[in-house]
Amino acid sequence: MSSVVKEVEKQLDRWFAALKTGNADKVTALYAPDAILLSTLKGDVKKGHRKIRSYFAKNFLPKRPVGTAVEPHTRLLGGVAVNSGLYRFQVDGKQGGRETVEARYTFVYQWRDNDWKIVEHHSSLAPPK
Repeated sequence: MSSVVKEVEKQLDRWFAALKTGNADKVTALYAPDAILLSTLKGDVKKGHRKIRSYFAKNFLPKRPVGTAVEPHTRLLGGVAVNSGLYRFQVDGKQGGRETVEARYTFVYQWRDNDWKIVEHHSSLAPPK
């Protein structure tokens, strides 16, 4: 496995760590300013830092998510890297307590300003098996 693939795979752990902080600014900083987010919990397209930050601050981070990769797959495609697969979250449930949510994801990264920035992120609830 190439060192670039390993570096890209670490970006998902970096994203999970930012979520754990509960700080929407830290999560948003991982995205390019013109990034697009198709989120797990809301059906609209969020383009740019303002909308992405708002989604995390209002919809996802209040659930105190703790995520883990279940089945990640990373590919290098020219000037971008794609990490897609399955992830799992422990979140605050509607009835109190914690619940498990499984989702499919795709992150597209581009090397910008000496860092891998998320330029596209799609996440959707995993269908029943």
